[in-house]
Amino acid sequence: MTHPVESAAQQFRGELFTYCYRMLGSPHDAEDAIQEVYLLAWRGYGDFEGRASLRTWLYRIATRVCLKAIDRRGRRALPSGLGGPGDPGEPVRPRLREVSWVEPVPDTALDPAATIESRHATRLAFIAALQHLSGRQRAILILRDVLMFPAAEVATLLATTTPAVNSALQRARTQLAALATTGYNLSEPTDPQRREVLDRYAAAFENADIAELVRVLTEDAVLEMPPVPTWFRGRDQVGEFLRSRLTTPGAVRLVPTAANAQPAFGVYLHGHGGVHHPHAVQLLTLTESGIARIDMIHDPTLFPLFDLPDLIQKAER
Repeated sequence: MTHPVESAAQQFRGELFTYCYRMLGSPHDAEDAIQEVYLLAWRGYGDFEGRASLRTWLYRIATRVCLKAIDRRGRRALPSGLGGPGDPGEPVRPRLREVSWVEPVPDTALDPAATIESRHATRLAFIAALQHLSGRQRAILILRDVLMFPAAEVATLLATTTPAVNSALQRARTQLAALATTGYNLSEPTDPQRREVLDRYAAAFENADIAELVRVLTEDAVLEMPPVPTWFRGRDQVGEFLRSRLTTPGAVRLVPTAANAQPAFGVYLHGHGGVHHPHAVQLLTLTESGIARIDMIHDPTLFPLFDLPDLIQKAER
């Protein structure tokens, strides 16, 4: 007979992983948290008295595990959370390896319902904004506003009162609104518009066509490039910076993927013998007016997570 925890591991794993990712801002940390959640659930099942649903009980364990992880590791960040935008006419600042950066997650790892019903709350910019909240505020906002848990249930889950939950939720909403997060709750383009913009963007990027690239950006577009702390705001500033980097047509190749319920690309740079090597994972935030954000994560170790190829041979073009 299947143990109830084994059954729950299959039934709730996707949504619990997505919850832990929203809390911790890293798929690797979320996976570690899930392993601990099910270990604790297995050990503690004898004390589970059924006063709450198995799902709620697992969320209670997951919340405790995530809060402990946040206390140990602190918050993750994007460059815009560390300082103001840069000047494209000045040198970029050196990479900051000591900072824990927000990491993207493949769509294939997320709860499918999260990419349909609450995709706005899975975007990288929103995940980064959550990192500015305390652990408990983060948990309350996700449980109430994203997962739609009743306030009384969240209070029980966190061993507090309903008024305390409502008060913390209001503070969290106010703090999140003050961040004016680009990429959260935006009006998205239709599928045909989306495909057209992505095709134009990819062609412009690969052809080093800065004029066309700028045309598909919104006026206040943002470019972030962790672990490089320098970032840019405004289509002109982003265009000026990219003009100094994208100088040779064909030097960059883009391979489509999907991350954080957003369109994304694996970015490859030209090397010896015509081979393109992994360089960065790039996430785009699309609106009806164009591309509002480019999050370019300079971490080639992420490529296996997204099932992106190790290399692109010249003959594959």
